[in-house]
Amino acid sequence: MEEQSKGANHAGVLFDVDGTLVDSTYFHTIAWWQALRQQELEVPMALIHRHIGMGGDKLLERLLPVKSDEGVRDTVKNAHGAIFSTFWPAIRPFESARTLLRTCAESGLAVALASSAHERDLQVLRSVLDAEPWIDCVTSSADAAESKPSPDILVAALEKLQLDAADVVFVGDSVWDVQAAARLGIETIGVTCGGISAAELFESGAGEVYSGPRALLQRLDASSIGKLAHRHGAQPNPSI
Repeated sequence: MEEQSKGANHAGVLFDVDGTLVDSTYFHTIAWWQALRQQELEVPMALIHRHIGMGGDKLLERLLPVKSDEGVRDTVKNAHGAIFSTFWPAIRPFESARTLLRTCAESGLAVALASSAHERDLQVLRSVLDAEPWIDCVTSSADAAESKPSPDILVAALEKLQLDAADVVFVGDSVWDVQAAARLGIETIGVTCGGISAAELFESGAGEVYSGPRALLQRLDASSIGKLAHRHGAQPNPSI
């Protein structure tokens, strides 16, 4: 069922989910690695990890041999999904992720999960977060014609919130997140909990970088999110 914004907020925060709010990046890495090995394709895990955050189609364009046919790509993508699902019981939210969403919402900002995950994975991630009362809208892969670093999923989130790019901040963990937001002129906060370094996130265009949701929450009032809230008359609470 398509979700729409619950309120009439004048500003908001868009959150990537995998690797940003939920500790799942390395499960995706292992799932892609195993899916590729099933096709006798040897790709180092480190290389796979550096492409996590891209859509699966673009990730495979980078990792598969140039002459790979569509059948192989489809087989690998399906295998990744099946393998990743075996990790669902082990997925956990990062410390303070739920509190971060609640604090943003209670400060008067709209909250969007700007995820490009498939719907069945997204339902698991939402259950893990357990933060539904503070989420105004959610996107999935079905909302984007092109995957990151294309900004389609962020455009979808903006449309659901009925906000402009200048009225939101995006929080993400990958260079692909930052690049997607930059194409729309959205201010971006990077987090390193997905395994990408602060230097790489800054180089890609992130305005601020924190180690994860807890560190961002501790500095929320001074962050771009806090400044956005103040511009719109809200008062974010930086307490944990």
